[in-house]
Amino acid sequence: MNEQIKVPKRILTSLLQSLSAGVVPRVGAPYIAIGRTAEISALRRDLDAISDGGSSTRFIIGNYGSGKSFLIQLMRGYAVEHGFVCADADLSPERRLSSSGGGGLATYRELIKNLAVKSSPDGGALPHLLSRWLSDLSFEIEQSGVGTDSPRFDSELSRRVYETLREIETGVGAFDFSKVVSMYFSAVRSLDAQREQDCLRWLRGEFGTKTEARATLGVTGIINDDNWYDYIKLIAAFSRRIGYGGLVVFIDECVNLYKLPNRISRENNYEKILSIFNDTLQGKAEGLCVVFAGTPQFLEDRRRGLFSYEALRSRLNDTMFGGGARETQPMFGPIIRLKRLSDDELLALVARVTVLFAQGYGDVDVTPEEMRDFLYFMLSRAGADTMITPREIIRSYLTALGIIMTEKGKRLPDIYTKVAPEPERKKAVVDPESIEI
Repeated sequence: MNEQIKVPKRILTSLLQSLSAGVVPRVGAPYIAIGRTAEISALRRDLDAISDGGSSTRFIIGNYGSGKSFLIQLMRGYAVEHGFVCADADLSPERRLSSSGGGGLATYRELIKNLAVKSSPDGGALPHLLSRWLSDLSFEIEQSGVGTDSPRFDSELSRRVYETLREIETGVGAFDFSKVVSMYFSAVRSLDAQREQDCLRWLRGEFGTKTEARATLGVTGIINDDNWYDYIKLIAAFSRRIGYGGLVVFIDECVNLYKLPNRISRENNYEKILSIFNDTLQGKAEGLCVVFAGTPQFLEDRRRGLFSYEALRSRLNDTMFGGGARETQPMFGPIIRLKRLSDDELLALVARVTVLFAQGYGDVDVTPEEMRDFLYFMLSRAGADTMITPREIIRSYLTALGIIMTEKGKRLPDIYTKVAPEPERKKAVVDPESIEI
């Protein structure tokens, strides 16, 4: 096995702690990425499309612990590294897509809080995004022969800012958006820190009333529950104008929409999804990719899921050639269904976790055969062939490794055979010596 994986200590500690708790790591996902080649390729094709001015919507569907959130974090890291702006949010009872009580605005604020670019991959990138544009414009002006101390510099900067913003002034709310961005640049040039913060507050959706916004910034509108998605489209178009590939929005835990008890509330949220779906697939949202992640119930339930909304069901329902029971799913439609990882992929994952655990906590005495036998045990339980998830396997395995570290003399089989007798070996699992980690 190839054990030459070197992970920075800060990332390694966070990664192992997240995996032990069954939480998707926000950093370090590529170090444990095993399988999902077709799914990743499909999402990368979407990124290529939006970098050319296109748009897309995807639905990642899988059971709890099947790898939806992991795939999102993996693609988020890839997109940021390749010059895209990314934003992600988990839906919850307080955060929805449509709500009259602030739920939609709460989702927008969470997306902006988690806005990430390459220079600020952990979120909070809104000031970085604007500062980079200002820096690029200033450099271009200086290259044209106008120095920063020239009286022409400010007027030339304002002209270039206006030209860029004018290109996106056809969207809803674009005039106010452009005005606030222009004021932000003026505040930066004049060293007006309070005006800078007021502009950022408006862009983050933190003004509560139009009266407050008019008194503070002189704009007539604010970002609210009704129009927050329009501003997401503006940010996507704006990000392309200032040199990024586009905006990629990841919305996880969509099962919370399925759980809404009120039918009208659910349908309002599904109508917002329909609006996003239509906009992106009809080319009305330049440079925007939206990825939703949810469980099969969220998608398929005819009473409360997306399929309860006829307009969405007719667009998302499987065709006669692409049923959900197929072993291999086509990746050209909007839905990506996550199947269980193969036995050899799961064994490679166990081997990878062993290497990372040894780097983080010290060498652990586990042989390749013991890893294989542990996987035999996990996969041989009733229902495991279809229901077992990577989360369950990794958590159980890390717990077992922790016991081996603290109780000297313990072997891996001593731990899991206490739970149940060792089952008959599954011949489908490949030889661990052939796994490249």
